[in-house]
Amino acid sequence: MEYKQRTVTCGELQISDVGRKVVLNGWVHRNRNHGGIHFINLRDRYGITQIVISDTASEEVQNTAASLHAEYCIAVEGIVQARPDSMVNQEMATGEIEVEASSLQILSTCEPVPFMVDEESDAKEDTRLRYRFLDLRSFGMQKRIKLRHDFVRAIREFLSQRDFYEIETPTLLKSTPEGARDFLVPSRLYPGKFYALPQSPQLLKQILMVSGFDKYFQIARCYRDEDARGDRQLEFTQLDMEMSFVSRDDVLLIIEQLFHYVFKKVMNYETEEHFTRLSWYDAVNTYGVDKPDLRYDLPLRDFNELALLSTFSTFKDVISNGGCVKVIKAPKTDLVAYSRKYITSLEEAAKVYKAKGLAWMKVNDEGHLDGGVSKFFKDVEDKVLQYTDAQPGEMLLLVADEWKTVCASLGAVRIKLAKDLQLIDPDKFAFCWIIDFPLFEFNEERGHWEAAHHMFSMPQSQYLDTLESDPGSVKGDLYDLVLNGYEVASGSIRIHDIELQKRIFRICNIPDEVSQQRFGFLLNAFKYGPPPHGGIAPGIDRMVMIMAGETSIKEVIAFPKNTAAVSPMDDSPSYVDKEQLDELHLIIKEEPKKDK
Repeated sequence: MEYKQRTVTCGELQISDVGRKVVLNGWVHRNRNHGGIHFINLRDRYGITQIVISDTASEEVQNTAASLHAEYCIAVEGIVQARPDSMVNQEMATGEIEVEASSLQILSTCEPVPFMVDEESDAKEDTRLRYRFLDLRSFGMQKRIKLRHDFVRAIREFLSQRDFYEIETPTLLKSTPEGARDFLVPSRLYPGKFYALPQSPQLLKQILMVSGFDKYFQIARCYRDEDARGDRQLEFTQLDMEMSFVSRDDVLLIIEQLFHYVFKKVMNYETEEHFTRLSWYDAVNTYGVDKPDLRYDLPLRDFNELALLSTFSTFKDVISNGGCVKVIKAPKTDLVAYSRKYITSLEEAAKVYKAKGLAWMKVNDEGHLDGGVSKFFKDVEDKVLQYTDAQPGEMLLLVADEWKTVCASLGAVRIKLAKDLQLIDPDKFAFCWIIDFPLFEFNEERGHWEAAHHMFSMPQSQYLDTLESDPGSVKGDLYDLVLNGYEVASGSIRIHDIELQKRIFRICNIPDEVSQQRFGFLLNAFKYGPPPHGGIAPGIDRMVMIMAGETSIKEVIAFPKNTAAVSPMDDSPSYVDKEQLDELHLIIKEEPKKDK
């Protein structure tokens, strides 16, 4: 097909271009016929330019313009002219000019669209994903995909300048089940054998350190067969990093420097030079979660001593049985009335995390405790007010239970308060490190210890002698990076001693013969002079989502799955031909029919 190729994009013409003859290619964004004059807003990735078809244009051009519909792809040739003063659009980058068309060619037509391509689509998610090729034309999606591109490019720049090698690792691997379910790939050449898609390049990047590469990174595709949610997909992308001869502080420092560079370059935002560090216990004890949003305060505070001085037997019974009481102070606000209905909504948030109830008391205009459980605290009112610094119009919210339940439930109340009271600065990026994680957690259903993160993380040295005798107290050389209430990276200093690695496997109920079968290639590499090493893996999708001010990673992924793990655009997953199954020596097991 012969057509006139663009000489400029739809986002670059300015008043200085008046009189210039240009060709533009793009899509019909808006089409308005004002009697003798026709206006077309022509759109491409770079912006919008207004096209004018005047009453002096040729009959062919006028007829072509009259036949246009939304999202037709066209070529326009014409002369740039200044808009009349009354028609200047200061909201558009090209709002001072328009192009008077002398030639107009339809490059392709478009069926009636299921939704208008605009800044953002108001269509339902499945419609957007079914017609993702249209959804991606929106300026919102185009900006977010560009943000992702800029983010990854800046990462590559920074790490390449610091002697990191970008090394690709295989997509078809040995299955090493240890966490989420693997995606399995049957082998045609070796019937009954399977590859697995990588959940992460964890073992391979450790082997790269054994291989002497010292500093590695990869923009790695990862796959986990787990339930999707707003900030999780079956397939995702992470910045995978590993370094030799490093301590925890070395890894944390390079990440702080990396994101300081990236945020400045991509967002023109200055992050803190060093990020706040919180132990896992302090994060949970103070904020209720191990991924606290530090854009606002609202700490959880211990309340045991004051509860014991009260006359409230419920609180005293919980404490005598080894539980605890914590309090959070809701600030004075004009946005929300602290009515019984609103308190009930806070209680419902707490009950999601198994709290049996949410006690409360307000500070009235006279500065006294009022309502709720305040009658039990009359004798210690002054101490409560002094300890909490509660002022008139503020409210105290309390939960009594075992420690984890108290923290989790009040943590949920904290998050709801911050949203409802608009305490969150949407323009702020608050990083923090969570360190000193438990290395193990006990699986009640299976009756054995498991790795809290993964089995290749180094225990802190002071626990090496008590690994087997007291796994629950062991802290790992682990670290998570948190941004605005999301975990955005996880890492650790790795085990590089083969005997220590086997000890960890045994504690996690993996005997030597099984660990050799699953992880033999790593253990074999550890026989040949492995260096001390450590690394981290920030999530690309989640970080770009936060930078874009979104709450779903679907908004920063070109072709995501929906929450049912389905791609409506190409209808995957889908059935395959029997011939393909036969080549792979596979038989589909039919689900048994249920009795009616």
